[in-house]
Amino acid sequence: MTIKDTLTTLPQYLLPHHALSGLMSKLTHCENKTWKNLFIREIIKHYGVNMDEALQPDINAYLSFNHFFTRELKPGVRPLAGEQGVIVSPADGVVSQAGNITDGNIFQAKGKSFTAIDLLGGSAERAAPFNNGVFSTIYLSPKDYHRLHMPLTGTLREMVHVPGRLFSVNTATTRSVPGLFARNERVVAIFDTEAGPMALVLVGAIFVSSVETVWHGVVTPPSVSSVKTWNYQDNAPTLQKGEEMGRFNMGSTIVVLFGKDAAQWDEGFSAEKPVKLGEKVGQVLG
Repeated sequence: MTIKDTLTTLPQYLLPHHALSGLMSKLTHCENKTWKNLFIREIIKHYGVNMDEALQPDINAYLSFNHFFTRELKPGVRPLAGEQGVIVSPADGVVSQAGNITDGNIFQAKGKSFTAIDLLGGSAERAAPFNNGVFSTIYLSPKDYHRLHMPLTGTLREMVHVPGRLFSVNTATTRSVPGLFARNERVVAIFDTEAGPMALVLVGAIFVSSVETVWHGVVTPPSVSSVKTWNYQDNAPTLQKGEEMGRFNMGSTIVVLFGKDAAQWDEGFSAEKPVKLGEKVGQVLG
């Protein structure tokens, strides 16, 4: 952590995170053509968004900035590594960290970690299957495709909405804020897969106005004051590998967890590696 990181992060402790995100939601859903086109053009220019990959490359066709931000991709631009036992990236982005869950602890950045129990909403029972397993954390920047997809085929068992702050999840904040991903508001989805339990954790962040899933729709907002749980024993949805499972309405981070001896990451799938949705990132063991 540098002095610059600290100076960048300290003001965030004082900000009204949810109020600012609510304001951003209104702005990003505004359908004023002049405003939304200006906003879209600036983001494309500043971040280098590749509109050649978009199913709809004409910005005039988008009803709002959020409609653009959650745009679909053209068929075939993200080929799926579909071989049996292959784990694929759930998103476009950059690997923040990937490695082992050691005695329930997940590495965040040098000198900082958080527990799987805290990440998954405070339940030791929910976290137990992932003890001494593996994790990966993928950061989605504003230029990235913002829909999230299944790393493996899975049947939904449980969804959990965990309250929290909305710190930025950029590199500086990740290095500075202790327990960042277990501190921010998040949505946890637990699936049963060929590798056993798999957790997909959709972490909110400053200006992330909404997190939604394909089976539930918008989960947040509204925020919650305590952990809220949905169980899916009856008529649980099964989503195929590569199928869309959710999206961020503005960018953030997804954390993926597998249990002990269930999966391994490919060599080179590590911090700072850019990844694309659907590419091979690991393998089911056994």
